[in-house]
Amino acid sequence: MAGAASVLDDGSLLSRLDRALVRLEGWLALLSGLAVFGLMLLAVFSVGGRNAFNRPLPGYVDWIEQAMPLIAFMGIAYTQRLGGHIRMDIVVGALKGRVLWAVEWFTTLTVLVLMLLLVWGSWAHFQRSFDFAAPLWSRDSSMDIGLPIWPAKLLAPVAFSVLSLRLALQLWGFGRAFVTGTDRPVAVPLIESAAETAAREAETVSGAER
Repeated sequence: MAGAASVLDDGSLLSRLDRALVRLEGWLALLSGLAVFGLMLLAVFSVGGRNAFNRPLPGYVDWIEQAMPLIAFMGIAYTQRLGGHIRMDIVVGALKGRVLWAVEWFTTLTVLVLMLLLVWGSWAHFQRSFDFAAPLWSRDSSMDIGLPIWPAKLLAPVAFSVLSLRLALQLWGFGRAFVTGTDRPVAVPLIESAAETAAREAETVSGAER
């Protein structure tokens, strides 16, 4: 999404579920950020070891491969909740009322079907790697230092499942907005204009200065 978005809440069941899920999404996004920070420290340690002692960190590429799913997948549900993924705002922003909610509902349904297929496929991919009878429960490992790969493969279906829950809630929210005809539905990202974004940011800054 190109523009900023806000998410409204109230006392409804949908809004309560939205607030409960966003806490999980926030923790996953934090985990993704910590993975980025950890890779930065590994890079410093590896480069410093190579330059100072001619001994880079063993398995540096293996650790990067393990961290990639953390960085790539853990924050996608949180970004979806805030409406941060790329889409055609110039088209969607021109729609109003029930037409807008119908388009949002259909596109959300399309993405949900795709994500459910990805959950199924990525879980099957994880199962091919995981084996209780194998050393470290893994049928495959990284090339350099032999790290088990199944933990990284498990992250994909976990992240996609959380995103599927988010999409299901947004499907509910857009569907309810279509039925009621409201202009301010809860638990879905609402596109803000540049003026609204600036006003909200100014209010946040002025509140922090008090």
